[in-house]
Amino acid sequence: QVQPVESGGGLVQAGGSLRLSCAASGRTFSTYSMGWFRQAPGKEREFVAASSWNGGSTVYADSVKGRFTTTRDNPKNTAYLEMNSLKPEDTAVYYCAASRYSGSAFLQKVKKYEEWGQGTQVTVSS
Repeated sequence: QVQPVESGGGLVQAGGSLRLSCAASGRTFSTYSMGWFRQAPGKEREFVAASSWNGGSTVYADSVKGRFTTTRDNPKNTAYLEMNSLKPEDTAVYYCAASRYSGSAFLQKVKKYEEWGQGTQVTVSS
């Protein structure tokens, strides 16, 4: 079992960059797929990106493809979301989550994740 904790959110101007980190407690981090989701006010939580247990396979939402990159460092029990060319519509609370599932179809679904972090706010000003 792992417990994710996000950090790195903040306020940035449009076109800028941020890197989110997700530090996970527990000895089994490397057995989990790790995903990133976001939720804007009044909207449902939506998939952003995910990586397989070893980072060898990644999947992205169309809205962030080419701008966001997810990586992970298993010895450090940490996953990352590098966000570039940020847009005001990227403003949301970003969540990191851990899943026992693999495969892009499963990893884009909120219900396939067992453990969630508390979220970190990302605000992009125009």
